[in-house]
Amino acid sequence: MTINDFSPKRYYKLVLPTAGLLALIKLTAWVCGAGFEQLGKGLLQGISFVKIMFPPDWSAFPDMLEPALQSIAIAFIATILGTLLAVVFAIAAASNLTNPIVRNITRFLIGLERSLPEIIILLILIAGYGLGVFSGIVALSLGCVGMLGKLLGDIIEEIDYTMIESVEAVGADKLQVIWFAVIPQIVPNLVSLALFRFEMNIRLSIILGAVGAGGIGYELDTAFGLLQFHRGLTAVLVILVMVVGAEQLSQFIRNKIKLKGALK
Repeated sequence: MTINDFSPKRYYKLVLPTAGLLALIKLTAWVCGAGFEQLGKGLLQGISFVKIMFPPDWSAFPDMLEPALQSIAIAFIATILGTLLAVVFAIAAASNLTNPIVRNITRFLIGLERSLPEIIILLILIAGYGLGVFSGIVALSLGCVGMLGKLLGDIIEEIDYTMIESVEAVGADKLQVIWFAVIPQIVPNLVSLALFRFEMNIRLSIILGAVGAGGIGYELDTAFGLLQFHRGLTAVLVILVMVVGAEQLSQFIRNKIKLKGALK
């Protein structure tokens, strides 16, 4: 193709969306007061702050173990409770198992919870129950209901209905249909989603801990608040190990489940 053959019309499908996206980015950056100058300045300040944090205060490492285990326990308990509640909400939110009125009410409640971040839920719970682990567990459990309830509800609506009809044909009641025809079909997805939510809860437990739910997040917030940056870096390293460890454990369990399914 020569220069004379070049025609802008050939590229308008690419040029126009790109130009529109760049204009939108520029507009939103202007509205937020953000720019490359602030980005560069912030990066330099961040690098300087990281340099101040080194080296870690290894003497504080033993003090971080109990809060770290507490954060893991918060995430684990919240995942179990939240997953169990999510299954109940998912069944009520599935159009092939409940009537439209119950489904719509349940979907509304799930959507209402999903519209509230876990940190907002925690602040509301702190007003009622005070600071501590209990508020964190409840907040993360409700977060599980909002996320898993929506996803599992959609999965239940797409399951093979012939199995449900087969169980109903032998005279099974509603609970028996759910237990023998619905639950077995969603177990693989349920386990996978619960593991993914556990990874999220590990991260969220750290954030909520800084607000008042306890755990390693509280230790990190306290260290920075007291300008103990070396101790804070130790907490950051412990958090890094927690997050990576949770991801590796989750992946290991998923692989085991896939292998077991393949052998069957």
